[in-house]
Amino acid sequence: MASRGVFYLVIALLVVTGISLMFYQHNRFETPWLPSKHNETWTVEAKISFNPSLSEITEEDGKVNGKSNVPATVSLTIPEEQPGFIIVNETTASPDYGFSYEEKNGHTQVQWNKRFISGPQVLYYRIEFLAKDDAEGSFMTVPPVSDVNEQEPFLTALNQIKDVAYNKSSEPFSFTKQIFEELKEKTQNSELILNKYGKARTVVKILNLAGIKARTIQVLKLQDGRRNQRLIPFIAVFNDDNEYQVFDPQTETIHTSHDYFIWNSHSDTLLDVMGGKDSDVTFSIVRNYLSAERTTRLLKDANKNTMSADTLDLSINALPIEEQAVFKGILLLPIGVLIVVFLRIIVGLKTSGTFMPVLIATAFLQTNLTVGLVGFIAIVGIGLIIRSWLSHLNLLLVARISTVIICVIGIIGTLSFLTYKIGLSEGIKITFFPMIILSWTIERMSILWEEEGYKEVFIQGGGSLLVAVIAYLAMNNLNIQHVTFNFLGLQLVILAIVLLIGNYTGYRLSELKRFKSLASEIKENSDLEADRLKELTKELKKEN
Repeated sequence: MASRGVFYLVIALLVVTGISLMFYQHNRFETPWLPSKHNETWTVEAKISFNPSLSEITEEDGKVNGKSNVPATVSLTIPEEQPGFIIVNETTASPDYGFSYEEKNGHTQVQWNKRFISGPQVLYYRIEFLAKDDAEGSFMTVPPVSDVNEQEPFLTALNQIKDVAYNKSSEPFSFTKQIFEELKEKTQNSELILNKYGKARTVVKILNLAGIKARTIQVLKLQDGRRNQRLIPFIAVFNDDNEYQVFDPQTETIHTSHDYFIWNSHSDTLLDVMGGKDSDVTFSIVRNYLSAERTTRLLKDANKNTMSADTLDLSINALPIEEQAVFKGILLLPIGVLIVVFLRIIVGLKTSGTFMPVLIATAFLQTNLTVGLVGFIAIVGIGLIIRSWLSHLNLLLVARISTVIICVIGIIGTLSFLTYKIGLSEGIKITFFPMIILSWTIERMSILWEEEGYKEVFIQGGGSLLVAVIAYLAMNNLNIQHVTFNFLGLQLVILAIVLLIGNYTGYRLSELKRFKSLASEIKENSDLEADRLKELTKELKKEN
């Protein structure tokens, strides 16, 4: 009895502490309970890495005495105000580097300087901006028409495509669309120039040949929780009134949504490193939502951090964006775990493996539900066929499961290749499936088939898919993603609920069907007994 009291005391402490932390975060930092598209904010962090260069030290007589590191200067092109977004904050992180903003060709760069460096170097630049439909600040400078001096036969191929597309258009934007159509014809000319320049550069060269102002720009696709992203080349096309439209060379459509953020809008290089080698820049992205009050303050006081440094922020917003993106996915796992615990203990669903459905649901988040379901069924189905053949070879367990793992990798690779070749690029995402988990799932299902038959395999496999789909729908919910990321106290509440469910020892909901006939019989017997008691009562009253 004492241990049970301690158990419920721990549950109460977890719930009270978790809810208290959530209210603290909401009240102190004005974190909204639910997300709102009107207060959507994006935080992007550019991670710059490079190795120091070495210079030879020469004595006065000309002999090489040794090598030393040279001073390092790093310049990164940064974005400017653009329609649909308002920049509200910029920060940098660099170990003992000097930092400054520099103007180059009318555009802003951040520059880091350090005289002595050693070992691999990592620098960070972070920018925070609000998505606002009414933000109309334009930043795109009109480029001159570049001279196209190409050797033959490339110049002839460019001119031939230009002439055909020009006659089928009326202005620069329709001309651009027609160029895309001509490049899709896969003629000898289009294949020749696409293999050399790529689609974006090819379109810009053809536009310049026709005297139309155009340039390639670099944009970042805004996807929440993404890490190690690269900039994507888009095309900015200008008409005679210097109005412009941005084209996506992959979809061959005009870019109008807020799913992309223009990082480099001109022809300057993105990153320049002097005194370093093997330089690289990647981007990590996190989306969040602010309260209306905090959004208003940010708009009034942009580029200033109004939060006191000594205040305890009980969230992961202080971490680097790359780590935040990792945690954004990790913090969703307890939601999937809670669903598995409820469906297995309370409902009584059977699954193949305890938490395999959570891992499958996580893979669905990286693909999408349709691609994930088709991919999972195809991989497990083909894997079971291969596993049934392996069972006749009498292999040892380690060798057998290793063979299944290799086969699963081959199946995933083959399916990705085939779907890509037929134009279904989404099929490539099935590589996100946990290969080891899938291999053990195939092994368990195969053994279950041999011991209990195909019916039990379908019951457990179907149960696993059902749990994975429910977990995916919950983990993919925008409200749940917002709450789990911003309110860490919720994890304590989920822990308390899991402990309570784990203490349940009653009947599962799926077992009620088994006792339905028994319940009916008990009810009939109760009714008969009640009728008998009524008759007996009446007889006693008559005797009295």
